Amino acid sequence: MINIENLDWASIRENLHERGYAQLNQILNAEECEQLIAEYDNPSHYRKMIVMERYRFGLGEYKYFTYPLPPITQRLRESVFPRLVPVANQWMEVLKMGHPYPADFEDFQELCRAQEQTKPTVLILKYGKGGHNTLHQDLYGQLFFPIQMVLFLNEPEQDYTGGEFVLTEQIPRAQSKAIVLKPRKGDALLFTTNFRPVKGSKGYYRVNMKHGVSEVHDGQRYTLGIIFHDALT
Repeated sequence: MINIENLDWASIRENLHERGYAQLNQILNAEECEQLIAEYDNPSHYRKMIVMERYRFGLGEYKYFTYPLPPITQRLRESVFPRLVPVANQWMEVLKMGHPYPADFEDFQELCRAQEQTKPTVLILKYGKGGHNTLHQDLYGQLFFPIQMVLFLNEPEQDYTGGEFVLTEQIPRAQSKAIVLKPRKGDALLFTTNFRPVKGSKGYYRVNMKHGVSEVHDGQRYTLGIIFHDALT
């Protein structure tokens, strides 16, 4: 895994403020991506599996990791979280949405536990031909962190076709805007969990955003989702 400290966090935070998402290139190497995929069928790593079609979430499946998390996912959570806190706190301040987030990830987990949100939300997702994920937001309880991360474990156009990552942004008094992205193997996206602030003529207002995955035409597509808040169930 790349040294997270060496990333251009000033530019990343600027992109999050301006667009609600930021791409981080080559966070994982090929071996790390392949190892995560190889362990997909190891039941000892996971607490729960969801078949998307059963719940009308799309077509595909995903598995929630159990605690303790694999070292690479734990490092990502612990190292990325504090660098996102300044963005999250600024969003909460300008939108007048409550108390600031603590700078340390362990302190944030203590807040989750106080809300009885104790189940890990880090997950790995698998799509085959025809697979897709409907537009949604990943909220698992009253307490949430407004930014999350997804890491891409396959090479587009080589391991799969289609399967673009889709963000939609609600435009006031207009139709929603779609943002379509296709990061490469090992890349990551940081993006808003459910909203971002936008400055208007009368101050900041809240813009809601959702995310999903377009239909996979061929091959298999795996991603690793890093959500910072824990879940009630």
